[in-house]
Parts: sequence; structure tokens; C-alpha cells
Amino acid sequence: MSRTATTSSYSITMRLHTAPDHGVVGQVATAIAQAGGIVTAIDVAESSHSRLVLDVTCSAGDADHAQALRQAVDEVEGVEVYKVSDRTFLLHLGGKIEVGSKVPLKNRDDLSMAYTPGVGRVSMAIHDNPEDVRRLTIKGNSVAVVTDGSAVLGLGNIGPGAALPVMEGKAALFKRFADIDAWPICLATQDTDEIVKAVEMIAPGFGGINLEDIAAPRCFEIEQRLRERLDIPVFHDDQHGTAIVVLAALTNALRVVDKRLEDARVVLSGAGAAGTAIVTLLVAAGVTDVVVVDRAGALVPDLDGISPAHRELAEATNPRKVTGSLHDALAADGGADVFIGVSAPGILQPEWISDMADRAVVFALANPDPEVDPGEAGKHAAVVASGRSDYPNQINNVLAFPGVFRGLLDARAHEITVDMLLRAADAIAHSVGDHELNPTFIIPSVFDPNVPKAVAAAIRGDRQE
Repeated sequence: MSRTATTSSYSITMRLHTAPDHGVVGQVATAIAQAGGIVTAIDVAESSHSRLVLDVTCSAGDADHAQALRQAVDEVEGVEVYKVSDRTFLLHLGGKIEVGSKVPLKNRDDLSMAYTPGVGRVSMAIHDNPEDVRRLTIKGNSVAVVTDGSAVLGLGNIGPGAALPVMEGKAALFKRFADIDAWPICLATQDTDEIVKAVEMIAPGFGGINLEDIAAPRCFEIEQRLRERLDIPVFHDDQHGTAIVVLAALTNALRVVDKRLEDARVVLSGAGAAGTAIVTLLVAAGVTDVVVVDRAGALVPDLDGISPAHRELAEATNPRKVTGSLHDALAADGGADVFIGVSAPGILQPEWISDMADRAVVFALANPDPEVDPGEAGKHAAVVASGRSDYPNQINNVLAFPGVFRGLLDARAHEITVDMLLRAADAIAHSVGDHELNPTFIIPSVFDPNVPKAVAAAIRGDRQE
């Protein structure tokens, strides 16, 4: 089976020792290409009469493919693979974030103001006027990224230590896209009471709490209890960040196919944290017909073995009382206009999309392997989006959470409301102008600097000129 490189997350650099023949560079590049790799750089590290030392950087499809590329190069006559470095692991060496001082500490006067004795005056000022803590400390620009390691990416329950690289990455994104200082907090417990208590205890040092990669249904109770107890906003990105970006993308996708949000029939696969939040926000935005499908089929209140959380979801959705499989739900009553998947790989057969309504919209968001191959889905649907960066229309939470927290911190907000989430989604949607909108561009780039600014303004409730 042939493999093709699809992502730089499996990027390697091979140091090669070769005979002093510059023609070997072409042979190496050809070998990598024939094995399905993509050469991104070839550098001559050393050249002499006796040998060449080359650093060849290339992208692979996965770890096994990277090993196959090494073997392909090793088989080129006159080439020795001396060393292979995984660029992703190199990037993580020593961690991805650090603490830096914003003030000079060059002499005795600097120390006396930044620390003792001068800092004591600031501490007493906060004691006398507690509201000044946001103005006089890092609290006004800080977010705790909190996890218990129970539902990390698509990797499952891998624990707090293994979750730390992900939380570091999230903190780096906060800084890059919204200049927010975020701190990874990985808790060595998966007990709801202990998590709530731990976050309560650290909350005085933060202006907001971002819950991350905590498994359902525990995450729902944790979020609810923290919102009730804390005077700072609590945001569960797996729920609300996903919901914001999905609503923004769907708003624009329906503009492309000339349908209205209020009239759209939506089938959503996956009744976990993300699915529940998406449904809640879609309904708040005006969608009236959503059918949620889980492993047991389309959710209806009297479905055998249904959990209390799923029964509550069923009671708020499925007005036509559709039953049966995912395929049944997509085809019922003339077909669904929209499929949204936040569930599992490969559960949607491409040909089922033909049973949906004309000009169907398909969002296959399971990551890294979506519910249906986006390329195959595109043969049947008018608009296709996924969670992947190697296809158009990537649904990525980084479009939402930096701007959301920037706005919350700027406003010194004590909570986050559904209305704020709706405004954030609208801001993202309208970051794509009418002249830009088309089936392959329904959502702005994550690197668009105007998006976090627009989202922050929407959260604050003001208008950007």
C-alpha cells in the first residue's frame, strides 16, 4: 500500500554521509518522492574531498512512513543514514513555554520595587481594595488551562503527565494569538470533587479558567459547579470553543448553498461534550430541527438504555421523532441539509450523502481521522469541512478561544454567557467577506490577525470599526 506525506507533524531530518558526488542529492530526493515523502529542505552541512554530509528534511504520513523513508534513502548506493531526528520531538525538548520578567531587574533599586520592600505596599493596597488585584498583578491577563488527562485529543485517558505537552501547546496558542499568559495545570486526580476543589483553590491567581480534555459526563458537572462558585469566567473549550467555530462555519456554509439556519435540518453524530454544546448553541442560534445520533442510533426520549444526559438531549431535539441508524436519520423525510460529526472515524459512507437534501453540507470533525474522507465527501456534498489542516475549511478552535478570553479579560468579566458565544460565532463568520466566500473558504485562516480582535470585541459587546 502506497503512502503519501500529509502533515509536518511527522517531519524528520536525516543526516546523511555520502560519497563526494553532488549528483547524489538528486538520487536521495527521488528515493524519498518515490516512497511517498515530501522533501522540504536539503542542506549541505559539510563538503570535502572525501565525503558530503547532507541534512535532508522531509514530511511523512505517520511514524511507520517515516521509517520507510529512512529505509528508502539508506538503499541509495553510496549513502549512509547517520542519524534521524524527529522535528516534532525536537520542538518539544525542554517544553514550549517559559516565564519571563516584564520589568528590569538590573540593580538594587529595581529589586526593592519589584520585590521587598516595595512590593509590600502593593500587597497592602490589594488587601484594602481587592478589585485592584486584576490591575496590579498578572491575574488580569492570565488563564489556567486545567486538565485531568482523561480525554486528551483522540488519545483517550492518558493521564496528567502525558497531557502536559498538549496543555503547553494550548498556552503557547493563547500567547501567540491573544497575548494572554496561560499556565498548564495538570491535576493528578479524576475525582470530580477534588478537581472542583483544586481549581477553586488556585482561582485567585487567574482571570479565567479554561477546562481542557476532561471526559464527559464529568466535565459537565465540573464546569457547572465551578461557574457557580467562582467569580471568574469558566470556559470548556472542547464544548464551547468547538460550538462557536462550528456555528460560524455553518452560518457561512448555508450562505454558500442559499439556505437559512432556521430552516436547516441538521443531523449530528456524537452526543458527548462537543456534540451537546454544539446542539445547545445551534438551538440558541435559531436551528429548530436537530437529530442527534449516538452509538445506539437516533436519540429519542424512550430509547432503550439511554443515559439521563442523553435523554435530556433527546427531549430538546428531534422534533420529527426520527429513529434508526445514522443513514436513516440522514435520509429521513427528504434528507438532512447538514451533517455534523464529532464522533468516530469512518462511520459515514460517502454514498449516503446522496440521500441527503440537495446542496448538502458535511462537517466531518473527528480528528485526526474524520467520519468520512473529505475528498470522497466532496463528490456528493456542496460544502465539506473537517478538523484537518490538509483540506480546505478546517474547523479549528484556535479561531475562538484566544479572542474569547481576550474579550473576557479586557471586560473583567465574571462569567461567560450564551449570548457571548453567539456573538463570537457571528464575529468569526463575518471575518469572511462576501467577496471571499465560496465552498472551499467558509472559515477564516487561523493566522488571520483580525479574527481574535473581532472575537474579543464581540465578547466585550463593542463594535470594531
